Amino acid sequence: MKLLAHILCLCLALSLSWADHHEPGQGHGSSKHPDHGHDHDHAHDHDHAHGHDHAHGGPDRCRGIEMDAATVNEEGIPYFFKGDYIFKGFHGKAELANKTFAELDDHHHLGHVDAAFLMHYEDEPTHHDRIFFFLDNHVFSYYKHKLEVGYPKLISEVFPKIPDHLDAAVECPNPECDEDSVIFFKGNDIYHYNVKTKEVTEKEFKNMPNCTSAFRFMEHYYCFHGHSFSKFDPKTGEVHGKYPKEARDYFMRCSKFSEDSDHVERERCSRVHLDAITSDDAGNIYAFRSHHFLRKDANDTLTVDTIESDFKELHSEVDAVFSYDGHLHMIKDNQVYVYKTGEPHTLVAGYPKSVKEDLGLDGPITAAFVCEDHHIAHVLKGHDIYDVELKVTPRAATNKRPVSVFKKIDAAMCGPGGVKVIVGNHFYHFASTMAFVASKALPEEHKVSLELFGCDH
Repeated sequence: MKLLAHILCLCLALSLSWADHHEPGQGHGSSKHPDHGHDHDHAHDHDHAHGHDHAHGGPDRCRGIEMDAATVNEEGIPYFFKGDYIFKGFHGKAELANKTFAELDDHHHLGHVDAAFLMHYEDEPTHHDRIFFFLDNHVFSYYKHKLEVGYPKLISEVFPKIPDHLDAAVECPNPECDEDSVIFFKGNDIYHYNVKTKEVTEKEFKNMPNCTSAFRFMEHYYCFHGHSFSKFDPKTGEVHGKYPKEARDYFMRCSKFSEDSDHVERERCSRVHLDAITSDDAGNIYAFRSHHFLRKDANDTLTVDTIESDFKELHSEVDAVFSYDGHLHMIKDNQVYVYKTGEPHTLVAGYPKSVKEDLGLDGPITAAFVCEDHHIAHVLKGHDIYDVELKVTPRAATNKRPVSVFKKIDAAMCGPGGVKVIVGNHFYHFASTMAFVASKALPEEHKVSLELFGCDH
């Protein structure tokens, strides 16, 4: 199992540019799923100092551990590896890596995983959608979590002219690189491997620290060193902006952050997807991610606080939220909490109620939104959308129809300009609910952090 050790590290993928939206509006909306943060409770003992908590079964990503490797799977879900453990996504506890990649455990003569990446090049059918793990001088190729026949092989056999004992690796498709490539890192040496010709070009990235893992997320490239990261240009290695940054602030989902974290900067630019989002009648936007929420008022002023501080009955991790008639309707698991907007946010008497009692269908709910001047809540559950007439009691979920253009949705909101659907770090704009439901093709994608919250990097 020790091989698994360094399997995938930079889960940061959370893709620094992962989210980016734009344009507030008086809409009303919601969503699900979050991640980020870091618990800066610096170790009581040697294990804690190194990010391990054996009492709870494995390392704790919120303690600032240095990952061994990082990649995404075929569905774009980040995998981060540390020792014998794997972290899936931007939250959740460590689990033994051999439960997902069993064969890595069969080669105890090898060391930990040095590097990993997903090769997603359709022109290379024998390698397309394969996850490659590099251990010492060997490479493992997995397809749908199964080790391919003939592997492990020597690195020199599969990737000629690439050295053994790598530090990191990341795919780089054209035009982000000049050709479909893989970038390999070993100390100060950088190798651009041309997937089609198998030619190798050595480069020097002078402005970037040595990477212990590298990660491509939402078309951005991240070099991880310790529990810090730098975003870099894959062609030149140039690092632009204020780096390095704390990985836990942007790629992890933890309950606490360090005292010196800029909470507004963190939430504005976080790569962790939103759990829910809405805007109230005054044009204030509320965006929820894990344990925190970001409020953007009509003057574009941003404030950040913990969910528990303003919505104490909820604590954290909202699944969906929509605004209606001066109230925020917040859905968590199988319950609905309704708060009167304003300071402070006050829970309405009689709540929480079950989702079934309040909206006429069972939870969990993926997202929900109400469009301006309407009184119908559009509720997303899985791949279906329902209409709930809010002026009628008892309420019932009717007009069920499928939403086929997205495999998954994290959040949604509606405003004067239409519906914004948030998926990961991007959002998609539709002129109306009808256009969203009927759509068979994705419209132009927009960045959540950049266009919605004004992140400058």
